[in-house]
Amino acid sequence: MTELILSLDVLDRKRAVQIAESCAPFIDEIKVGYPLVLSAGLSIVEDLAGLGLPLIADFKVADIPNTNRLICEAVFAAGFDAVIAHGFVGADAARACVEVAHNHSGAAYIVAEMSHPGATEFFHGGVAESLAELAVACRADGIIAPATRPERIARLREIVGEKAIYSPGVGAQGGDPDTVARLVDGVIVGRSIYEAEDPAAEAERFSRIRR
Repeated sequence: MTELILSLDVLDRKRAVQIAESCAPFIDEIKVGYPLVLSAGLSIVEDLAGLGLPLIADFKVADIPNTNRLICEAVFAAGFDAVIAHGFVGADAARACVEVAHNHSGAAYIVAEMSHPGATEFFHGGVAESLAELAVACRADGIIAPATRPERIARLREIVGEKAIYSPGVGAQGGDPDTVARLVDGVIVGRSIYEAEDPAAEAERFSRIRR
């Protein structure tokens, strides 16, 4: 099944909870990044936990192994179910995130290639492929790959095999949900849903990709 993942990058705690509650019937997971956590604190997890949906900490962790380990310990102690980390800092740093996640019966996903236009400045020339290989070697649960470049997803799928691929960039960034849904395990949608006049209706519209 292709999952629909809500990227909840809003700054107001009350609004975040309202959006999540209204969209819950139509989504499979919620991704929480720095914008919401920095404004509301890690305790936002407590407000969202009652929805019964897995919560992904999109912190794109990218530091030395010990710092990565400390960050991820805080993530899972707060109640998150998964964490997203960068791999460009090296296998030892990425492995620290994976180990903490697995010690907490959680998941860790490595960014192989980002979805914004500027990503092509550095995630090219085999870099994304190397990061996907690193994710496999580190026993990560999957990778992040761009919905804005479906051909890149197909290439990275050749490397990671059956590991999960979660794909941001649908909607506001121009990625086509129907095209991407055939290639990945989870489609990540943020602004198109949470900035909509009726977020729940928009989430329901996107939920057609779940299969």
